[in-house]
Order: sequence, then structure tokens, then C-alpha cells
Amino acid sequence: MIVGDEAVVDVTRGGYVESVHRVAACAVDAQGTVLDRAGDIESPVFLRSAAKPLIAATAIEAGVRERFNLEPREIAVMTASHSGQPFHVEAVASILDKIGMDESALQCGTHPPYDETAAEGLAEAGLEPTTLHNNCSGKHAGILALCLAIGADPTTYLSVENPAQQRILAFCARLSDDDAATWPIAIDGCGIPVYATGLRKAAISFARIATLSGIGAADARALAIVRDAMLAHPEYVAGTGQFDTELMIAGAGNVVSKAGAEGVHAAAAVAQGFGYASKVIDGATRARGPSSISALRRLGVLDERQAGALARFARPPVYNRAGNKVGEIVSPDRV
Repeated sequence: MIVGDEAVVDVTRGGYVESVHRVAACAVDAQGTVLDRAGDIESPVFLRSAAKPLIAATAIEAGVRERFNLEPREIAVMTASHSGQPFHVEAVASILDKIGMDESALQCGTHPPYDETAAEGLAEAGLEPTTLHNNCSGKHAGILALCLAIGADPTTYLSVENPAQQRILAFCARLSDDDAATWPIAIDGCGIPVYATGLRKAAISFARIATLSGIGAADARALAIVRDAMLAHPEYVAGTGQFDTELMIAGAGNVVSKAGAEGVHAAAAVAQGFGYASKVIDGATRARGPSSISALRRLGVLDERQAGALARFARPPVYNRAGNKVGEIVSPDRV
């Protein structure tokens, strides 16, 4: 439902609305025309991992695909918030091998795989997770490749002053019709600089992913390579059963999806030619699926069959400790 100008996701228990999450969202075409909106779409929002396709495209534009003979699956994992499954780890390790580095070059930190089976497999083998299992390891490998391609120091790739990071910020600004000099810059969970821009500007950048229009030829070529890699290998963008992967599978080549921390989500609708960006105001990830799927249905991107395949993300159940369903999380249709 809408409260004032904001979308709201309901958390129900026994048919009663127990909690609500406020959501700001915007859909625009490649010219920046607003097609749909809810809440504040101009105040800066840290895009977090939703910016990863743009970061990967920066590296592609610099020539890393040709220089290091990168495959589409490796490009897809450069955009990923992956779940640490063995094929994710192998793809990141393959990038590092091709650029003449190993996992010791990654400065993203270590955490267990998000995928339970992968985490259990490590534990059963008596192994500890490495930086390769970090969900951002593909992005970091891609930035290292970018450093080598442009002659920047790979040991300082986390610094905002590194030429690779400056190049990334410039690319992201071009794609969103924005000025990087005005952006709030902070540090992401994995250590790299992260920028904040309004949801309308973020949606413009994803509209460019969808249409490849309104930008220079080199930017469009890089975006096309990244977009096509993500669509061809959605399992590398998140992982088995994960939201981004399942949304792209259901979208059948029409939806590029990339979530970010703190309830951020962005998508490119290729056939419809628009971009979408949203932020759950309180950062609750449980509201992301219901709000985004509701919006993409309303905008004609997902039909009933596709939405049905995403039911567990559109209406996640609320369970009690005994495993019984006692409610659900849902974004009622806007009126």
C-alpha cells in the first residue's frame, strides 16, 4: 500500500499487520523521464552492491576482457554478490590466475559462504573460508584487473585516490547523468569506496543498461558485454536460490537484477527500456523482494506466470519456532 507518497511493505501475523517497512523507488526511461515513483527519489542513497555492474563495466571498457581473455561467466562474477558456491570460487580464482595474482591480493576480508551447502562442505572438509568466499571477491578481482590494465597500483586499489577508483566513479557518474564531485563517498562493507546518489539517478544508470542509449559508444559497448554476461549466467551474479539469480531466470533474458546491502535494489528492464531503483528506508532486506516484484509486475515487466515463479520472494512466509507459517511479508498492490 501507499502511506502518503511512500510504498509500504506489510509484515503480517495472523492476518494482522504487525510491522511495516517504508520503501522509496523510482523507474525511469533512458531520457530520465519518471515512469513510476514512491517516496523521496532525489536524496542520496548509498547504492552499495547495486553499483557492481557499473564497476565491472568500467573494467571492461578499459580492455580487461581482451587483455586477460575473460569469459562471460568471469565477467558475471565480477558483478556478483555471490553466495560462495564452488563455481563462484573457481570463477574468481580463474580471474586472479589470468591476471597473474592469487587470493592474497584480495583485500575484501573473509566470511563464510552465504550458501548453506557450501558452508557445510567447507566445515566437513575441515577448511576455513578464504577471501575467495567473500561475496564481493569477483568485484575485487575485476578491480585488480582494471588496475593492471591502466597501470594503477594494485596494492592500493581500495583507496579512493587510486586511478582505478577514480575511473570507476567517473564511469558511474556518466551513466547516471550526475557529478561525482558532489557525491557523498564512504567505505563499503568490503572496503572499497561507495557513492551515494538519488534513486532517480540510479534508475537512469540501469535504464542505460537496458537500452544502451544516451551514452557514448565505448560506455555502451562495455555495458552490453556486462549485461549479456549477467543474463547468460545469472547463477554467477548471486547463486542458487538467491533473489537476483531467480529474478533474472524468471525474467527470461529481459531483467538484469542487482541488489545491494541495506535494502537497495536496482533492475534493468530490457524490452521495456527502463531502469528501476529502490531503497527500503530502514534497510530491511526482507522487504526488498516484495516491493520490487510488486513494482515490476505493475510496470509490465513480469507477467503472472513469472511472478508466480517468484512467489517465495514476493510473499515470504513468516514462521514460528516450530516451523509453522503464521504470517507473510507482502507489498499490496498500489492504488
